[in-house]
Amino acid sequence: MGISVDVVKQFKKIVGDAHVLDSKADRICYSYDATKQSFLPDIVIRPLTTEEVSQVMRVAYGSGIPVYPRGAGSGLTGGAVPLYGGIVLDTVRMNRIIEIDTDNLTATVEPGIVVSEFQKKVEELGLFYPPDPASNEFSTIGGNVAECAGGLRCLKYGVTRDYVLGLEVVLSNGDVIRLGAKTLKSVTGYDMVRLFVGSEGTLGIFTRIDLRLIPLPEKLKTCTAFFDDAMNAARTVTDIIRNRVVPRTCEFMDRRTIECVERYKNVTISEGRAAAFLLIEVDGIDASVEADMQKIVGICSKNGAYKIQVARDDQERELLWSLRKAVSPALYQISPGGKINEDVCVPRSRIPDMLCRVEEISKKHTVPIASFGHAGDGNIHMNVLVDFDKPEELERGEAAIEDIFKATIELGGTLSGEHGIGNTKAKFLRMEQEEEVIELQREIKELFDPKRILNPGKIFDPSKQRVLASLKELKEKLHQ
Repeated sequence: MGISVDVVKQFKKIVGDAHVLDSKADRICYSYDATKQSFLPDIVIRPLTTEEVSQVMRVAYGSGIPVYPRGAGSGLTGGAVPLYGGIVLDTVRMNRIIEIDTDNLTATVEPGIVVSEFQKKVEELGLFYPPDPASNEFSTIGGNVAECAGGLRCLKYGVTRDYVLGLEVVLSNGDVIRLGAKTLKSVTGYDMVRLFVGSEGTLGIFTRIDLRLIPLPEKLKTCTAFFDDAMNAARTVTDIIRNRVVPRTCEFMDRRTIECVERYKNVTISEGRAAAFLLIEVDGIDASVEADMQKIVGICSKNGAYKIQVARDDQERELLWSLRKAVSPALYQISPGGKINEDVCVPRSRIPDMLCRVEEISKKHTVPIASFGHAGDGNIHMNVLVDFDKPEELERGEAAIEDIFKATIELGGTLSGEHGIGNTKAKFLRMEQEEEVIELQREIKELFDPKRILNPGKIFDPSKQRVLASLKELKEKLHQ
């Protein structure tokens, strides 16, 4: 839509010339996220303080300019891509840990702090921040809160929203509000914090985040188990929890994923017969960890695991984890043209049914689908391996994704366990939610963002025509 020279000057006055990026090269760098979509913003603004964010939003609101909050751009559903130009508001400079309160087990951080960096700081103090998305080495706390990120330790410890106590938020008109409290209990009014967590930048921009911490577990123990029947592996997950053992991690890989990892690492870990692989980790006090691991090994053996390995030390633990961490690069190696990564979640007991349905869908559309993920909480990543440069192949892949979503809903699941909706899943939202529920959410958004300038085009699938008409109408009113 273009931004006038006078407005750009206002932004430079607020954050400084060096932090308003308008060269084409800079704009291209902020035009995409992990979905490989690309939409060129008009400018990129990198504020340092809440006050700067507030002033930027006041100008954007007055001028009717779309604003797209951005963390590290690691999102997998297009949450940060600037669909209609405007401003990418990059929070990378807002990266301070403001406080770690060891008495009350809380922390206050800015949105741009990288997750792993924050985790290391609190662990140095004997504390623990459990949310652990696979992107934790580069994703930011702000982005995690915006998407309600999950990760590898959700089974035992929950997702990001379970650790957010309070938020400082800048609204679309530049007003700054405080939500929640730095206490473990707070029931004053509606739970506004939970409304904003997972709102994907459509309601406001986080500038400070209050987080709950817990004591760092005393001990970890890790094992892997290989099965020649994927259904036995899936049943093992259910049996472990039925026997009152709740691992902190229970990861799953199917045959195709195992083969990709073996090829990538040039090893043969499965003896050529694995249909499924489980990586299971328990934590806690020494005695309970040892007892839990004995139960897990017994259950795996009972359910037909032909190979079980328990890590004897940290070095072996890292070796076992290296198999799981190699999944993403391994899949890109086998499918360099690209992959569509979806993160459906079904009730844990329906995992065997979901895996059967995925195999049927793969054959129906003649596209390979690699499945892996967090089997302990039913969150499975379905990776449809396609070449993005081959339209027919991509079309078959997208048809497979739609069938996967249909199967997920039929099995009582949800379209996203941790990636969010963004714009890539928006057209499928009606599979899961009734129109009345979607419309209610739209009304909530318009209450906070009446001019629809915050991350337009995300979640609710408004047509491009509707969004552009809304922005055009706003621009005409401003010039009257």
